Amino acid sequence: MKTLHYRVAERIIRFCLPDDDRQDYLPSFEPFLYEPSASEQPLFTLTVDDSFYPTDKGDTIGQFDCGGADFGVYRRSNGDYQFLISPPGGSYCGLLQTDALFTTAVVALRGNDWARAFAVNNSMMLLFAFAAADQGVLLFHASVTEQEGRGYLFLGKSGTGKSTHSQQWLKYIPGSELMNDDNPVVVVSPSGATVFGSPWSGKTPCYRNVSAPIGAFVRIKQEPENHITRDDTLQAFASLLPSVSSMKWDDRVYDGICDSITALVEQVPCYALGCRPDREAAEVCWKEVRRN
Repeated sequence: MKTLHYRVAERIIRFCLPDDDRQDYLPSFEPFLYEPSASEQPLFTLTVDDSFYPTDKGDTIGQFDCGGADFGVYRRSNGDYQFLISPPGGSYCGLLQTDALFTTAVVALRGNDWARAFAVNNSMMLLFAFAAADQGVLLFHASVTEQEGRGYLFLGKSGTGKSTHSQQWLKYIPGSELMNDDNPVVVVSPSGATVFGSPWSGKTPCYRNVSAPIGAFVRIKQEPENHITRDDTLQAFASLLPSVSSMKWDDRVYDGICDSITALVEQVPCYALGCRPDREAAEVCWKEVRRN
């Protein structure tokens, strides 16, 4: 077996695959390559084994759309999870089985090189999101821009203009840099909240191994006039929760995520931005979040 290690948001990932498997499954992970010391333990280990076949199929939990990919989710009597991973409009390309804590997993792949890489990448993202869910680690669906040493996360449903708003900052707010355009990692602790770039960035290739303290969360809504208001604590919680990868049926995962979001809204301001896709929207937003 070949073994590779990556470090994402200060968490180590171990990836194992057969010696004769020459495919480059994870090009977006290259900035995160890492050589751990003997004392450093991985958050999880994922092993590629095309010969793997489960001894039994778990009970069906449901079918879920995860960013365009389709996941069939099943749970075995011992608590292990099984996921059937399918690309948009395609047949399944990966069978992932993991222990209940998402720390040890095996994936059997099928299809062409693109399909196999798709299954590995989505397996990695899924395992990361749920293995660390009770460690103050959250995988957000957001576009994040760094400005003056802080990261600003733009949230909202798909198509509401998160990426567009980030682009307005890059064009009109001097010194702005894109950290990640779809799946940044947020780590919250008593000492503060930090956003990290990740190997997952949706349709925009932005795979940066960078981090910054969080300046604000901003929920984007398309409206005819540009205006921004600050959320109270309850509104902030309700804004953040739908933007985090979660599994409501798993108590460890869901409770950990809710605890982390509660800590976040106590530390970081959250805003609602009604906006057009224009320069003024970026300037209105930046002026307000910078003031606070």
